[in-house]
Amino acid sequence: MVKDNAIEFRNVSYRLDNGYELLRGLNLEVQRGETLVLLGRSGSGKTTTLKLINRLLLQSAGEIHVDGRSITEWDVIRLRRMIGYVIQEVGLFPHFTIARNIAVVPQLERWPAERIQHRVEELLKLVGLEPQLGSRYPRELSGGQRQRVGVARALAADPPFMLMDEPFGALDPITRAELQHEFLSLQKRLRKTIVFVTHDLREALLLGTRIALMEAGSLVAIHTPDEFVHSRDPLVAAYMQAFGAPADSEGRK
Repeated sequence: MVKDNAIEFRNVSYRLDNGYELLRGLNLEVQRGETLVLLGRSGSGKTTTLKLINRLLLQSAGEIHVDGRSITEWDVIRLRRMIGYVIQEVGLFPHFTIARNIAVVPQLERWPAERIQHRVEELLKLVGLEPQLGSRYPRELSGGQRQRVGVARALAADPPFMLMDEPFGALDPITRAELQHEFLSLQKRLRKTIVFVTHDLREALLLGTRIALMEAGSLVAIHTPDEFVHSRDPLVAAYMQAFGAPADSEGRK
């Protein structure tokens, strides 16, 4: 089968000004329409990898290609507008209404007002929120609702790519589980190319098409969830043991 790679890392390294390498020799392919989960402990290089994709950071060595072009060939504004970005803290503008928060990128793209309004209402429904919440402010919403708005904002201009950095990590277990299953439902409908960062094995097994385990700035292993569960790699096994070695990924729907 011919691979359709949407994102490629070719021998990519990233080092700080003092020479310390946060990422070294990373070779990674993200296939179009998949959810690739970057799994690993804090400091393993997951978020650094994510930020290299939309040029929040610039690699020290190697090449990164998005949609068949080197990221250095893309206009950085155009690159970022085709990549939705969702973080744990959501990052909503506190003095904007929910509707205005969602509309930021469409407004920058100069969409007509009627089209923006329709898109905002469409997205609120898509992420499971009532359209009337559009007139409220972030402080008036729960943490779970704000996270849903963050996802809606990232989807506003219908970008083909999504980067998600521990998007559900700060939520209580029940809300987190609800949003995980909402995410699965959305991805089945939208088929975005998603790179999803987490340190939670159960979340990785549930949400990922494939799981890339990272350790100390290097890629350790990359498997489907079922392959990951049965891997004999010692670092994979150690991760499984730390999380109580779930038997399989049958929680996926």
